Amino acid sequence: MAIKITEECINCGACEPECPNNAIYEGGAEWRFSDGTSLKGMVSRMDGSQIDADTAQTPGAMDIYYIVTDKCTECVGFHDEPQCASVCPVDCCVDDPDFREEKDALMAKKDKMHA
Repeated sequence: MAIKITEECINCGACEPECPNNAIYEGGAEWRFSDGTSLKGMVSRMDGSQIDADTAQTPGAMDIYYIVTDKCTECVGFHDEPQCASVCPVDCCVDDPDFREEKDALMAKKDKMHA
C-alpha cells in the first residue's frame, strides 16, 4: 500500500527530504516521475496509463504536502519502515487503504525507479 498525508499536515516539510523515491511534494508543486528517479521516456502508471517521465503532473494537493502514490514504495528496499511516518511530528503520514500493494510489488516498483 502507499502512504498518504492527511489534512492534519502542518506543512513542516520534515517528510519531504526523507523520501528515497522523491514521492513527497509541497502543496501546489507539480511533480514528475523522473524527479529523484532514473525513469526516462514512457512509464506506466498504477492505473495502466502511460506518461512521459519528464511531463509535469498536476499537484496532488494545493494546501498541504502530498505523496504521489505511483512513486511511493513505503521505503521498501531502503528502510524498515516508511521514513515520512517516522519523522512526522503530527502523525499525518498514514497507510492509504485505497492503494494496497504487496511487498514484492513495492520492491519491483523501487527497482524500476532506481535502475
